[in-house]
Amino acid sequence: MDDLTQTFIQESEELLTQMEDALLALEDEPGDEEQINSLFRAMHTIKGAAGIFGFDPVVDFTHPVETVLDQVRSGGRALDDELAGLLLQCKDHTAALVEQITGVGEIEATLLADGYTLLEQLTGQVQAPAVAADAAQEGVVEQEPVGPPHWLITLKFHPDALRNGIDPVSFIRYLGNLGDVVDLILHHDQLPGSDAFDPESCYLGFDIIFHSDASKQEIQAVFEFAEDDCDIRILPPAEIECAFEQMMDELPDDHTQRLGEMLLAVGAITEHELTGSLQQQTEQATAEAEAPVLPVGHILVEQKAVSRELVDKALDKQQKAKQKASHEASLIRVDSAKLGRLINLVGELVISNAAVKLRVEEQGLGELSELVAASEHLVEEIRDNALQLRMVQIGDTFSRFRRVVRDVSRDMEKEIELVITGGDTELDKTVVEKITDPLTHLVRNSLDHGIEMPQERLRAGKPAKGTLSLNAYHDSGHIVIQIRDDGAGLDATRIRAKAEAIGLVKPDQVLTDKEIYQLIFAPGLSTKDKASNLSGRGVGMDVVRRNIDALRGIIDIDSEPGTGTTVTIHLPLTLAIIDGFMVSARGERYIIPLSMVEECVEMEATAWQVDEDRRYVNLRGEVMPYLSLAEFLQIPHCHDDHRRESLVIVRIGHHKAGFVVDTLHGELQTVIKPLGRIFSGFRGISGSTVLGSGEVALILDVQGLIQAATAQMQLH
Repeated sequence: MDDLTQTFIQESEELLTQMEDALLALEDEPGDEEQINSLFRAMHTIKGAAGIFGFDPVVDFTHPVETVLDQVRSGGRALDDELAGLLLQCKDHTAALVEQITGVGEIEATLLADGYTLLEQLTGQVQAPAVAADAAQEGVVEQEPVGPPHWLITLKFHPDALRNGIDPVSFIRYLGNLGDVVDLILHHDQLPGSDAFDPESCYLGFDIIFHSDASKQEIQAVFEFAEDDCDIRILPPAEIECAFEQMMDELPDDHTQRLGEMLLAVGAITEHELTGSLQQQTEQATAEAEAPVLPVGHILVEQKAVSRELVDKALDKQQKAKQKASHEASLIRVDSAKLGRLINLVGELVISNAAVKLRVEEQGLGELSELVAASEHLVEEIRDNALQLRMVQIGDTFSRFRRVVRDVSRDMEKEIELVITGGDTELDKTVVEKITDPLTHLVRNSLDHGIEMPQERLRAGKPAKGTLSLNAYHDSGHIVIQIRDDGAGLDATRIRAKAEAIGLVKPDQVLTDKEIYQLIFAPGLSTKDKASNLSGRGVGMDVVRRNIDALRGIIDIDSEPGTGTTVTIHLPLTLAIIDGFMVSARGERYIIPLSMVEECVEMEATAWQVDEDRRYVNLRGEVMPYLSLAEFLQIPHCHDDHRRESLVIVRIGHHKAGFVVDTLHGELQTVIKPLGRIFSGFRGISGSTVLGSGEVALILDVQGLIQAATAQMQLH
């Protein structure tokens, strides 16, 4: 696939996303003209680009859709819920056409047939198998043709017009070649008395109602030879003024185009009118008077060459084009693969810098320590800025669920409102890509299982419309994502009964409500009696857990019957480079993500107590589980077992635990290297890193270790 086709695909995806966002926004604000114009521009641009590439099936489908959107834009058709739903389907179908024609080069017959059916629903007309570009062949409902519009032409001849050979009547007669002079009003208020009357001077003016479908430029051309001897004003009728505004919307977003050029491009003014206004502006600038120089738009309005509304619209478009150009100038498309290679190189730079620092310390080169420290600071800056390049706002991912909520709520006849907060929270793009599917499962589960039917909610004293909230925020080097609904909540008794029925738990096993809630992530467990196209087959939630675990994250559930459920996900901000805290256990070195380390306490301290039998520690009144890292990881005894042990307190979300270690080495930048498949099931380890000495240190899976410590405390 060549670069141009790839650009077409990317731009089409962006335009279709804008179209979907605009349609969803119009459901809340039906009269938003800017959103309606955005809809039209999106389909118009895709059609034009597809035509350039010769993608005729895309052109054939988008042209009727564009025509309908033009009717909506001009007020000829109302954008109700039914039409909005059809346009969303048109958006999806256009995406499918683009994907297929740019992939295999041909469109399947079934996809074409789906398009014909969709267009029939959209236009109310039967579509021919080959959709022509002409609107009459497309079956698109056209507006009834109207007669030529009425123009108002105002002529005010100068006194020397007759002396210069200008015959006012001849011009009026010539207008008959372009249309009909419906009415003519003669202005003779400038006629002087008989004693001052000059038979060679012209004192007349005319107001002409002219019926014609000619353009303003064509009418202006009639008076081309009288422009120096006559003040000419050509005012368009209302429908032509509306057409000027529509053409203004369709102008390309060129921030370098001036106001006069924009008005001239749509035919709202003539070259003579623009030249005259610029000349007047120049005269004002060279005059010695202190009066300010008026803008061209103001002058044209004063001269009645154009309406104030059209000038304001042109100025607004000009301003938006400048803002868009400024925004685009600050952005550049970068291949994600190139960005990934940059992150890898920065990681190697981190390792090399650590090796240099270690050698300097070993050789006792104190005079180089300052240079090494400065180099380390620069590497940290490079690392942080390189990682920032991959940071994206999660709000774009959240916004995708507006369509999901809309479609599901209509399919299930539920009333559901989506509330998004924290959309500007940033995290690594790789994390965003991998979290989208789990979030989709959780959102659909809330829509299906969580939020009740309107009748049930009203009986329970709730508003008929349910609320699904998506929230994101940063916490201790992690991003926290919450999916909250105000539905019926989880039924712990029912979940347990299902778990016992499939042998997941024993009848005599004691579990807390939070532990029971975690059972919904077990494969094959569903509390729904009847499966639907959304959920109920017991698959999906176990995939959610596996995906979250793969991202080194944790997932918690809080629920209150009758009030609602909150699912909280804690994820690392990045998967590439982290600040780590290095410890040792029986001579082996391990890395703990620094953001998870709460504090370190010596084992001999008196401010806390350890119960070795029950595997918990009481630290200043706070009870938490702990485990010995060496024992859990089954590290062989070394020659020196006389160690001064320390306890590292770690935390993820609301979960805390202590790790018993031998030595605390301190902070260091850590480049995360994935483990091979042979180590994929190794408990307590999530990755590896290369130290400055060349040794390999393992990165601890803090979540897994906290779960193991909690299980040990409960077991004992």
